[in-house]
Amino acid sequence: MAEQKFCQDCNQKHDCQKVYQQLGDIKGPSVVIKVLVAFLLPLVVFIVSLAVFARHQFFVKNWCRTEELQTVLSFLMALLVTFVCVLIVRVVNRRISGLEN
Repeated sequence: MAEQKFCQDCNQKHDCQKVYQQLGDIKGPSVVIKVLVAFLLPLVVFIVSLAVFARHQFFVKNWCRTEELQTVLSFLMALLVTFVCVLIVRVVNRRISGLEN
């Protein structure tokens, strides 16, 4: 409500409306998939891999006996898996972008 009153008192409200109208009329490709891949995929990969490594500590049980060190190693392996996933997504994105040009 306060925004509407603020805009009513503004001497440039018609220019703002024109700019927002022009921005709203712009047609372009959807970026939803790119946003999901860029932000949600690494997060999901990290959470899933951390859960798998923490639940099934099959890799780290042979290397260390303390539970704290097993947790740290599970965390580091989940980070590594996430990093590899991000690198793969970047390579695929570059190849797709190269094909479009």
